[in-house]
This record gives sequence, structure tokens and C-alpha cells, in this order.
Amino acid sequence: MSNTATTTDLDETLERHRVELTGYCYRMLGSSFEAEDAVQDTLVRAWRNYDKFEGRSSVRSWLYRIATNVCLDMLSAGNKRARPMDLTEATPLAQAALSPRPDHTWLEPMPDARVLPTVEDPAEAAVAKESVRLAFMAALQQLPPKQRAVLILREVLAWKASEVAELLGTSVASVNSALQRARATLAEREERGADASVSNPLDEEQQKLLERYVAAFEGYDMTALTALLHEDAVMTMPPFDLWLAGPADITGFMTTLGASCADSRLRPVQANGLPGFAHYKPDEDTGGYTAWAVQVLEISDGRITGFHCFLDTKRWFPLFGLPLHLEAEADQGEQGA
Repeated sequence: MSNTATTTDLDETLERHRVELTGYCYRMLGSSFEAEDAVQDTLVRAWRNYDKFEGRSSVRSWLYRIATNVCLDMLSAGNKRARPMDLTEATPLAQAALSPRPDHTWLEPMPDARVLPTVEDPAEAAVAKESVRLAFMAALQQLPPKQRAVLILREVLAWKASEVAELLGTSVASVNSALQRARATLAEREERGADASVSNPLDEEQQKLLERYVAAFEGYDMTALTALLHEDAVMTMPPFDLWLAGPADITGFMTTLGASCADSRLRPVQANGLPGFAHYKPDEDTGGYTAWAVQVLEISDGRITGFHCFLDTKRWFPLFGLPLHLEAEADQGEQGA
């Protein structure tokens, strides 16, 4: 590259693809931070090797080829990200204990803005959101890495089989075979409509459901919360492997081991194509509220079916651009506004 203008143009060209590449790497890896590392690695490799780019494909296709190779290298260790319910049976409330597992065990949450590019086609936007939802992401993690890449490229990003074959350096027949096997695996894992009925954007009924949820949670009204939970609702709390099933055990946990969450405050976030909240617990030392969890909710048939609390606040709150503390005075002002 001969001059600063050319360098700036290349930086801008590569940067335009960051969000969609992050979405791709996130689906491949199941980790927010690994996805961002993979994209950074991809862009650095592209920048360093741009003079070797011969233009036989688009820059976008070339970047996806680099990103795929980066992700496949990262997946060679065989680690599969999971949710608590993918690893253990539900724990009865009477036996509930908080046992953490290492960070690399868990499927991680991701802000929508970091993985969902702005698109004008509502159908395309809906597919993109559905493809980062927690249930679908967990299913993807069960696929061998190359099948995972084929399924994402063909089903989510709508690439042609010939384009995927060229990217992976294989045949169209091989791509079609991998896609067929991937679809069969996902069909075997298909769950009851965990989040299939979430509208894009949320419809009026779903908005009202969330308003009732915030009122019930902030008021710690377990009767009201029970009315909002599906009979098969689940609650998870990574990095703990404990998960609870059913309104009785969920609300029972919240009034025993989770009792310190009473009088909390919730602030809306968008995560994994789903509604979510930043959860702040009362802080007795300051009189304000301190970061406790990023909650991601799954909704189906007018009820909450999944209630997923990601507790590593020092990682998640900065990722979502959230403060680690809310002042009591500011909070009261917002409540009265």
C-alpha cells in the first residue's frame, strides 16, 4: 500500500464488515469475546495480505474465508459451548447448590448491536435474530465445526452451495451432504418452541408481558411472577451449572438463595435477538444499586419460558455498554419521570 489515503480506504473497507463477521464468528464459536478476537485476527490478516488479494472473489467472500479458517483453528481443541441444561438434569430446589464451572464451558450472551447488521428486509432481519437466539446457538454447538460453517453460510447467510464449496475448498456435493447431516442433527435436538414466537419487533402483547415482568421482579412479587412463567419455564445462572425447572422451584429459589435480589432494578437491553435486562441489586454500602446479572428472556405463547441470568458482571456489563453501578438518586428520578 503506497500511501496514507489507500491505507485509510482499506481500513474503512474492512471495518464495514466487522458486525456481520462478528455475527458469523459468534455463531461458530458460541463466545462473545472469542468471536471479537477472531474478527480482529481476520481483519489483521486481511490488512497484512491485501496486496496478495487477486480479486477473484469479492472482499466480503475473502474475509469470510479468512474468518472461517480462524474459527476452525480455534475450534480444533474440540470445546463445545453449552447451557446448563445441556450438561446436567434440572436440580430440585431442595438440592440447589451454586457450583461454578470454568468460563470456557458456557455459551455466552451477545448484544444485538455487535452481531446483527442493519438490514432493510424484515424477513432477513428476522432470520438473523433467530439465528443468534440461545436455543439455536446451543444447537449449533453440537455440530462438527465444518458442518456448523456450512449450515450458517447456507441457511443463515443464504450463500449458494457453489459459493460455500469455493470458500471451504471442497465440492458442491460435499457441501450438500454436510448441510443434510447438520439439518438432521438440529431436527433431533428441536425443542418445544422456546423462543419461536418472539416477534420482530416485539408486539404489543409481548411488550405488556415484559412490563408486567419488570413490575413483578422489581417488586419481588412471586405471585405475579408465577403468573408470567410457563409451566415448563427454566432458569439458568452461568457460571453455575445449577438450573431450575417450573415456576415453583424458580420462585422458591428467588425467595431463599436468591433473596438478596429483592428491591432490584432492571434496565432493558437487547441480547441474542431476545428481550433482556441489566439487573442491578441493592448496594447497602452506597445506597444505590450494583450490577448483578444480564438477564435474557425467552417467550412463547404469551409466557416466559426461559429466564437466563449471566452473572459475570465485570465481563458482561462493559460488553453491553452498561455502568456497574446505579446511583439511588438518579434511579428515583428515572422512576418518577
